[in-house]
Amino acid sequence: MNPSLNADPAELAKFSDLAHRWWDADSEFRPLHQINPLRLGWINSIASVNGQRVLDVGCGGGILADSMARCGADVLGIDLSTKALRVAQLHALEAQTPTLKYREVSAEEIASEQPGSFDIVTCMEMLEHVPDPASVVRACAALVKPGGWVFFSTIHRSAKAFLLAVVGAEYVLNMLPRGTHAYEKMIRPSELAAHCRSAGLTLQHTRGLEFNPLTQRYWLSSDTSVNYMIATQKL
Repeated sequence: MNPSLNADPAELAKFSDLAHRWWDADSEFRPLHQINPLRLGWINSIASVNGQRVLDVGCGGGILADSMARCGADVLGIDLSTKALRVAQLHALEAQTPTLKYREVSAEEIASEQPGSFDIVTCMEMLEHVPDPASVVRACAALVKPGGWVFFSTIHRSAKAFLLAVVGAEYVLNMLPRGTHAYEKMIRPSELAAHCRSAGLTLQHTRGLEFNPLTQRYWLSSDTSVNYMIATQKL
């Protein structure tokens, strides 16, 4: 791997090993399948993806990218996991998803190739897995057109998030493989907001994502103490 790439080989290997299970809604990726309608609905309520050129950074197996394409967006999904992209491409072929393409390329590299080319950029559940999240934020800001939107989701670095997202989800409920999230890589909302401001993005909306383990239900709320999403605009 190119040592200059903003990627952790251990993180890529972790998700590559699970790549064949991306589209199994009862697998380790079940939470992503469950929260995807909530994420997509929130994004669409702020910036409708229909007819827009959209980039999904860290697309993995393509769960969000596929759903945005089915809403009428022209979507490019990018990731550095070869196996995950193969799964994404295979699913797109099988499902005959229109206006959806994938590339194995970093956000930083495509930002140098195609600055200001996208109406909407999404980067969901990815920043907590890279060595330099600020670099990804800068790349996303460079990729979006003036007036365009950039959406991020990640996990708060807090005691509550550690208990729920790591101990609870990985060790008690076995919702996620152990080691999926590292506490020190989690990002406080204030830190992410600072990265966005430095990159020329204006924070417009914030939303929390909550989960009830008894009812197995997810919902959006104003509580950003664990999982949260932000919508930023390049003004």
